[in-house]
Amino acid sequence: MYDTVVVDGKALAAALRSEIAAEIAALVAAGHRAPCLAVVLVGDNPASVSYIKGKRRACERAGMASRERDLPANATQEDVIDVVEALNHDPEVDGILVQLPLPKPIQAAAVTEAVDPAKDVDGLHTQSAGRLLAGLPGLRPCTPLGILEVLDRHRVPLEGAQAVVVGRSGLVGKPVALLLLERNATVTMCHSRTRDLAAVVREADVLVACAGSPLLVKGDWIKPGAAVIDLGVNLVDGRQVGDVDFDAALGIASLITPSRGGVGPLTITMLLRNTLQAYRSRVLPQAGR
Repeated sequence: MYDTVVVDGKALAAALRSEIAAEIAALVAAGHRAPCLAVVLVGDNPASVSYIKGKRRACERAGMASRERDLPANATQEDVIDVVEALNHDPEVDGILVQLPLPKPIQAAAVTEAVDPAKDVDGLHTQSAGRLLAGLPGLRPCTPLGILEVLDRHRVPLEGAQAVVVGRSGLVGKPVALLLLERNATVTMCHSRTRDLAAVVREADVLVACAGSPLLVKGDWIKPGAAVIDLGVNLVDGRQVGDVDFDAALGIASLITPSRGGVGPLTITMLLRNTLQAYRSRVLPQAGR
């Protein structure tokens, strides 16, 4: 039996944001402007509006400037791309995030591709993805970065570890597998066509569950002492549950992230860090720093 550590994502995010705020304060004290994140919202989806409010608050608390560009739900794809292009050419903007999902018939991929890769703080541009695949420096997707931060802050050894990623989305599964490979883990990716999923998962020293399937991973699938990262956000009978049977995993896993308050709070934090990284790459070399 293990005394399973339940990750407090809110506390970890707060500590990281304090570090980011201190970096920004030092830059401003040295005479530089604050980094700036621009967010583009199309329509008035309540979840998106709430998420953007959270981003605005996070920027303010970190001492980071923020801008919002709101477009009506009937805006055309060309309208959205025009706004993105204007932000691309604005020297005071360091990071651009287009809030997803976008109303139909706007194609999210086309809008994402319009973002300047140097300002792609969501890490979704194909150039950003290509640099990750090639092992080159660049901006990485925020949720996968948050996963690595959880593992690092809890001193989970990755080099040589057997890592299993359940889910192959371009937003989480694929990029986190590549980030784990960069850290010299041996990575197995699983999906809906994987044969004997339970047997593969049982080999995992590090398990990342991001399939969007409620309670998919059972307690007896988990290797004793494994670090379990659960990205699932699923509603079952009015209750939010993850992709992992959380209660069954307690006492077996050495570490686990809960569905609520686990990796989620770190996503916006990694967005702030990416904006600071983009700012440093764009602004400081010009300032002779």
